[in-house]
Amino acid sequence: MSTTPEARNVVLVHGGFVDGSGWRGVYDLLRADGYAVTVVQNPTLSLEGDVATTTRALDAQNGPTVLVGHSYGGAVISEAGNHPNVTALVYVAAFAPDKGESVNTLIADPPPGAPVPPILPPEGGFLFLDREKFAAAFAGDLPAEEARFLADSQVPWGLEALGGPVGQPAWQTKPSFYLVATDDHMIPPPAQRAMAERAGATVTETGGSHAVYVSKPGEVAALVKKAAAGAAA
Repeated sequence: MSTTPEARNVVLVHGGFVDGSGWRGVYDLLRADGYAVTVVQNPTLSLEGDVATTTRALDAQNGPTVLVGHSYGGAVISEAGNHPNVTALVYVAAFAPDKGESVNTLIADPPPGAPVPPILPPEGGFLFLDREKFAAAFAGDLPAEEARFLADSQVPWGLEALGGPVGQPAWQTKPSFYLVATDDHMIPPPAQRAMAERAGATVTETGGSHAVYVSKPGEVAALVKKAAAGAAA
């Protein structure tokens, strides 16, 4: 793939159960380095709706843009990343679905021995994580009070978001980068590596929980800057 133009815009997309505020550390580091950064606040009701919200944020960018997704946000950026402003995709412990796949299909057959995320039975079409098990599953490397706040401020995750299939994955035509969190108890690291390899992504690994975008903002920002530099994939 040919070298892509340097991007000075970054759009950050959160995953399920959380909102965009967890990106604050990454946002601050990128802003300090002169990037224009937008944090998308997706309602996570449906994949289609979140792709539309993210597309509006991309419409507002004034040139080449790196699109970054965490967890379920990876499904969002896989579809929204077809936007002409997007020059590279960055997956942070994220799902990278192929055509016709959804988060639901990707988690349907976990590797033997993999931790099972403590997702409670749906209520009214929405999912939550068990508050008492949230820290261990999602945020094992965050201070206990910060993990508890995330548990107690969960955003309902809609079944239509979980089950929404990706139409045309942007990673098939655009450079992608992947940060594997090796202590992730939500998306097993072997599954992260397999998705990254399938996408032809440039891979970086770090010790971190599923909340690596919160706990290791420096490593996330470094990978975003690498993607923004117009590196060939």
